[in-house]
Order: sequence, then C-alpha cells, then structure tokens
Amino acid sequence: MGGKAVATGKDRQKQLAREHYERQMQRRIEREQKAKRTAIIGSTVGVVIVVGGIVAAVALLGGNDTGTEAAASPSAAATPADTAQASASTGPKPYDAKTGTCDYVKDSSGGTVKDVGMPPTKVKTEPATKTMTFKTNLGDIVVELNNAKAPCTTNSLEFLAKKNYYDGSKCHRLGSDQFPMLQCGDPTAKADGKNQTDGQGGPGYVMAEENLQGAQYKRGVMAMAKTNAPGSTGSQFFLVYGDIGLTPDYTPVGTITKGLDILDKVNKAGNIPGAMGDGTGAPKQTVEIKDVTIAGKS
Repeated sequence: MGGKAVATGKDRQKQLAREHYERQMQRRIEREQKAKRTAIIGSTVGVVIVVGGIVAAVALLGGNDTGTEAAASPSAAATPADTAQASASTGPKPYDAKTGTCDYVKDSSGGTVKDVGMPPTKVKTEPATKTMTFKTNLGDIVVELNNAKAPCTTNSLEFLAKKNYYDGSKCHRLGSDQFPMLQCGDPTAKADGKNQTDGQGGPGYVMAEENLQGAQYKRGVMAMAKTNAPGSTGSQFFLVYGDIGLTPDYTPVGTITKGLDILDKVNKAGNIPGAMGDGTGAPKQTVEIKDVTIAGKS
C-alpha cells in the first residue's frame, strides 16, 4: 500500500511536469506564430527582439515589445474611429471629409530623407479609383488605387510620382513563402543585402493610416508600410503575391491588376537573407522602379 502511494505520487509529479512542459511549448508556439505575423512590414529600422527563440524583425515595425502592440492586437486598429482617435493624439489627423483635407506632418523618426516637399492638403475622393503604373526593369506593375477610401494616401503617392521620387529606386525587401511580399519605396535603399540602412528612407513626412476596416492582405494587395506607431505611413509600400495574416494596421491602398507574374518571378529567384533572421532579405532578382505615373484626373 505504502509503496503504491509513493509510486502514485511520482506518477502525479511526472504528469504535472509533463503538463507544465506542454503548456510552455504551446505558449512558445503561439509566441513564435505571433512574431511571424507581426514581424513583416515596417519602414524604419529599430531594435531587434528575440521572441520565443525567434529573432523578430521588430526593426521593421518599431522599437520595442510595447510599441508593437498595434500590429500584434487585432483590436488595436480595427476601426477608422480607433485609428482617428489614436492618430489625433499621437500624430497626423485622418482625412477630414467635411473640409476635404488631409494632414501631412514632419517625420521625426530620424530616418534618411529624400525631401521633395509636402503634398497639397486639399484632396478629392473622385474619381473613386486611379491607375498607378510602375515601370520597372522587369516590366510594368499596374495598381488600381482606391482613391475613395484612401484619398490621403493616394494623394501622397500621386504627389511623389509627379516629383519623380521613386524613379531609380530599388525594392529592398523580399519575403518568402511564409511572408509573400515585396517591399519598395525607400529611395535610398541599395537592395544588395549588405546595406544595413535599407528601409530607413522616406519623404520626410508621415500621414494617418486609412481604409483599415476589415483590411486583409491577400494576393494582389498593395499596402503601405509603417512603423509601430499610429500615423507613421510614409512612402514605403509592399506588394503582396500570396496571403499574409497581418492585423489591419497597414493602409490597403490598391489592387494589383497587372504584374503579379513579375512578383512571382522575383519570389522564385529568392532573397539574400538579411541580418534580421526573419526569412526576409534583398531580392536576388533586382527590381528597379524606372518611372511611376498615375492616371485619373480629380
């Protein structure tokens, strides 16, 4: 009887230890999955954090674990009202439908600036769509911009295109089958896998995020990169050639109508793994933007 009681106690201890280990592993898996979801898109380099044994590219989302809350929590930017409230207190204000104006403010993040001035603040939501054409060394990539739902972002892109801001720039970051996107829009990026400052370049101004309600980042979406803070959208963007499980924090500005085959080709060529260790890096197949035009007069 006594020996059996001792054996049962040991068995119970083993069971508790096994359950504790399983809970630890489950939490680790959840952290790793969360890190993969949130370590995708951003526009400035900050601090690297190890999450669940994986080096998360928080550098491309913001500075620290607290700062990435907006990208990690689905409720952090789930509605335009939430976004408006956050932006109003921390940065640029969202589009004002009553006055038809946008708010562009100086970017104080300290990144490299290609200064071409500020976009006009008065905008129109008509026409509802505009056609953006990227002429690249691999062919044209055409995007139908959602001017009705993302007027400030569309206006900014149109302004930058007229200023030849993107001309000669190279797409600096390619994901993988897990992170199927190509990131572009840093005019200072070398995109050679060696330059540690790739992703830090911007136009010197930022704006509020738009069109976040129900935002999904599926194959064919063009969305804007940002840091971990609300109201930090600049000139960088990402083109999605698969499905990415991001939270709705990045402005979906348009839909790719031509050129997905180019993105597939670039993806197939692979990337030069970056120092972040998140599976992304400079694309082996160079993608250089030669010229950008936007058609559809307001």
